Amino acid sequence: MLHIVPDIDNSETLTERQQAVLDAALRLLVEEGDDLTMTAVARRASCSKETLYKWFGDRDGLLTATVQWQASKVRVAQVDGKGLDLASLTASLERFAGDWLMVISSDTSIALNRVAVGHAGSGKDNLGAVVLENGRFALAKRLKPVLEAGRQAGLLEFADAETAFRTFFGLVGRDVQIRLLLGDRLELTEAAIGGDAIRATQQFLALFGAKTGPQGL
Repeated sequence: MLHIVPDIDNSETLTERQQAVLDAALRLLVEEGDDLTMTAVARRASCSKETLYKWFGDRDGLLTATVQWQASKVRVAQVDGKGLDLASLTASLERFAGDWLMVISSDTSIALNRVAVGHAGSGKDNLGAVVLENGRFALAKRLKPVLEAGRQAGLLEFADAETAFRTFFGLVGRDVQIRLLLGDRLELTEAAIGGDAIRATQQFLALFGAKTGPQGL
């Protein structure tokens, strides 16, 4: 049997009250975009600005925490390579794909990414780098061990984990994120996301699935 190692993310270090504050900040980003202020967050979350500064530092620190909190909603089942089988690997990849599509299609993620894109290269802050580091790059660090476990179990064949991850990421995301950022109103229902996650996983396995061996595809 496959032993699933629980996914560990930064959300485990946050109290429920801090999570509620970050959710309030994300809702304000949807409503106000780049006009988000510590005062507005404190008012919406019914807490003092002093508390916000104590927990998150300045505005950039609060934005960083919101990015990390949003990214933590993409779950990755970190697998133990011993006894890993195709069904478990497939389920792990489908779960990641479905969660990621659900997160990036949310109003909060769209608003957050629009602010980050607007700040990129402006010198206002490093929000773009924060989104990359705690979003795409962090997800790569969490999913690559799953891909490596699949290779060690003889289920996957690839020379470079980064290339394999980028291929999977592209198959899952396609043009969805850029279309959403540009205002396209895609109908991404839970059923549609589930179907897309399954389709992307099967396409990835068709490209990188082991062709030979006792557990080959």
